[in-house]
Amino acid sequence: MFRCGIAYPRCRWILPLLLLFAIIFDIIAIAAQSGWVEDENAKSHYASMWKQCRGRNDQWECKSLMENSWAQAVAALMIIGLIILILAFIISIVALCCTLNMSMLPLIGGFLIVAVVVQIIALIIYPVKFNELIYEGYYDYTWAYGFGWGATILMLGCGILFCCLRGYEDELANAAKIKYIYSSE
Repeated sequence: MFRCGIAYPRCRWILPLLLLFAIIFDIIAIAAQSGWVEDENAKSHYASMWKQCRGRNDQWECKSLMENSWAQAVAALMIIGLIILILAFIISIVALCCTLNMSMLPLIGGFLIVAVVVQIIALIIYPVKFNELIYEGYYDYTWAYGFGWGATILMLGCGILFCCLRGYEDELANAAKIKYIYSSE
């Protein structure tokens, strides 16, 4: 027999796991000290969410970006997004893994959409304001900034799935009758 479609019972474990990956990606992006942005040519300037550093080899002069209001806003928005994500993760564990509580799924999806909006704002403010503050040539956005976008994209996908899963209670509980596309009988 051939069966096609989403294995809904697996969503009960995969969605919280994806949220855990989003938390890890967010923590990497927020805690990265090596920088979100670096100078392309000379590798003499880089900036993380928290500070910017100039120099060469072992002689780096670092200055905090937290003196700027835009950098404080970016840090606050990223941390708020992470807190909302952690809250959604905890609720998803309770709603999907411990018991099957379908009424909580749209709430989790709503939390994730709010976290996505907050983090997209932060991830757009950073390059715009960084380029206004320091424009000395071409800069590359590094893997740490990419992890911020990766977490945001994971949250968006999970938020959409959490909002759409409410109508599939039987499938999630593995109580639905299997529908085959083709049967030889």
